[in-house]
Amino acid sequence: MTAPQRRAIQISGQVQGVGFRPFVYRLAVARRLSGFVRNDGAGVTIEIQGAPAALDDFLHALRQPPPLARIDALGISELTPHQLEPAFVIAASGAGAVSADITPDTAVCDDCLAELFDPGDRRYRYPFVNCTNCGPRYTITAALPYDRPNTSMAGFVLCRVCAREYHDPSDRRFHAQPNACPVCGPRLSLRDATGVPVDVDDVIAAALERLLAGEILAIKGLGGFHLVCDAQNAATVARLRQRKQRDAKPFAVMAANLASLARWVEGDETDWRRLTSPQRPIVLLRQGPDSDRSLPGIAPGLAHLGVMLPYTPLHYLLFHQAAGRSAGTAWLTQPQPLLLVMTSANPGGEPLVIDDDEATRRLQGIADGFVTHNRAILARCEDSVVTGHIFIRRARGHTPQAIRLPRAGPSTLALGGYLKNTLCLTRDDRAYLSPHIGSLDNAATCRALEEAMAHLQDILRIAPERVARDLHPDFPSSRLAAAYAAERNLPCIAVQHHHAHIAAIAAEHGLREPVLGLALDGVGLGTDGGIWGGELLWVDGAHFERLGHLRPLPLPGGDRAAREPWRLAVAVLHLLGRNAELDRRFGARAMVIQHMLERRINTPETSSAGRLFDAAAALLGVRETNDHEGQAAMELEALAHRHGLERPLAEGFVLHDDGVLDPLPLLATLAEGMEPGQGAACFHATLALALSEWLRWARDRTGLQQEVALGGGCFLNRLLSTQLQTRLETAGWRVSTARQAPPNDGGLSLGQAWVAMLAKLG
Repeated sequence: MTAPQRRAIQISGQVQGVGFRPFVYRLAVARRLSGFVRNDGAGVTIEIQGAPAALDDFLHALRQPPPLARIDALGISELTPHQLEPAFVIAASGAGAVSADITPDTAVCDDCLAELFDPGDRRYRYPFVNCTNCGPRYTITAALPYDRPNTSMAGFVLCRVCAREYHDPSDRRFHAQPNACPVCGPRLSLRDATGVPVDVDDVIAAALERLLAGEILAIKGLGGFHLVCDAQNAATVARLRQRKQRDAKPFAVMAANLASLARWVEGDETDWRRLTSPQRPIVLLRQGPDSDRSLPGIAPGLAHLGVMLPYTPLHYLLFHQAAGRSAGTAWLTQPQPLLLVMTSANPGGEPLVIDDDEATRRLQGIADGFVTHNRAILARCEDSVVTGHIFIRRARGHTPQAIRLPRAGPSTLALGGYLKNTLCLTRDDRAYLSPHIGSLDNAATCRALEEAMAHLQDILRIAPERVARDLHPDFPSSRLAAAYAAERNLPCIAVQHHHAHIAAIAAEHGLREPVLGLALDGVGLGTDGGIWGGELLWVDGAHFERLGHLRPLPLPGGDRAAREPWRLAVAVLHLLGRNAELDRRFGARAMVIQHMLERRINTPETSSAGRLFDAAAALLGVRETNDHEGQAAMELEALAHRHGLERPLAEGFVLHDDGVLDPLPLLATLAEGMEPGQGAACFHATLALALSEWLRWARDRTGLQQEVALGGGCFLNRLLSTQLQTRLETAGWRVSTARQAPPNDGGLSLGQAWVAMLAKLG
């Protein structure tokens, strides 16, 4: 008989809160192996003993983990066998320095859905059904290891039946920390507009009745509240816009299933996989022919509609109620007429509401009622938003999942920028991005940044050795970074905005050699004190050089010009020497702008690509004022999509020897009275051609290989991105774009952290 062997196995990655220990237990018991498995600060530790062949088979099976698990590293060492080894057990969690990854929240799984809609199941219509393969994780976790006492479920004592499930290794709820049932778990409640509880027999039925009657409800989800209403009730949607002071920014909608979305949007297999993935993001899809007419006020003037599918049991129960409460899950394969607006529950621009009392206070005058529950949300987490393969917002379902870096370095805290703020913490070769925090233009969001910083440090137990911030010293994030670093005597490294955009892409793609970077966005402080935004860079880790930039345009009124694109149109016509057209096009107000331009009064210049889009939109008569960030550019893209492809203007730009790309000839053509759709398509095609020629010029000047990183918020424009990438790849370029973090300012903190990690200090 072969002598037994004993091995120690240390596993790191996403291995806590995903059913990994019961998975290991079942593998070991099936092979008659002994030993133990436990969670610890680093991930999962296994000591296992038995026949060598059985151990080898165990290790092979171990590498096909449960669906939500991810193994990043697996270390094996030999131990001396124990003489009297008991059966294999799941041991109590160990201690040690925390390096395990936190598991994101995931959508309810098919097994739990089957229970949810089975009238004979004890969890029938229970809105908190979950198991080791699904449900809340990050948003209910206060600390690692991921055990019930470290979550917001700590106050819910398991009933006898749930406790039996929890301790039974053959049950899929074995060590499922949020495990609960109607006897022992959280409960729903309905409240009126003032927060006073409403006594109803069935909260779900009452909530749906109110929604169909035209009310706006605040409904508590995984990472915060949603404001919810009937998407097909135009009057209610208009009232939501008025109450939320959201004039034109699009709303996302939720449908019961893919079959229910067919009427509203067009997509492909990749889109359907995204929508049905455990992460359940909002996905931007082309609107169908019926959408704009049947859903007025949802995504006005845009080509795409943000759609999502249910991801909590509560969401599913609303659709189930509307479908007549059919037994079983067959109804989920059939088209359902109910379509709900699901938008973040926050007064305009403020952080997402997560607490019941906070909801009553901050949503007063917005929500007609509240559907809430008594399971606390410990971390704010917005819905993730994607377009194609690109994140617009990286949050629920994805954060704080680690992004692997090309190499390890000092632990760094990076606090992002001003708009679309996120923060980033690094440990060894892993970067952890916070969920989307928002724009730091109000005190509440600034406090939310501080809360997120404290929570992420606590949950990861990372003590930063370096701090990174945007080059702009007056951003709230920059001031917070400087104060944090000063209090702890840590180095605080300022990172130029567009350098950070390209560094984020280099970090996630493991680009170790110098790279050309094309950074196109709205605004970022340059090293010369100027307002940058259309930049061609040479980037080598912590160093960069500005090779070129877009021709600067005047900004009459400074930041006001970003909100009023007509001012940029006036500036362009002034540059073209066409002042005689100003009064006809823009009336007497244009004379004031002309006066400012001639005397250079409050007219800083910017190389911003975002302002170039604004100028084009205003010259074509598409939009004169922006009700929300990027509105003119989004409507310009939508027009171009509807029109179809146009040939680029070969003479639409001038590339100067000093690296300045001048698109003024293109703008002059647009100003000649071109039809808006044709002009929008021509603008995109010509800009893609100009950018590709600009990169060819930079390659010839630097001698670098054809490796380019494309970063900045303008690359959320799928039309521009597709046309430019097609040109570059056809010409032999290797193109890297943002994939694991947004290309916009939501990815800045990742780039800042990577630059700061590489910086040589002292």
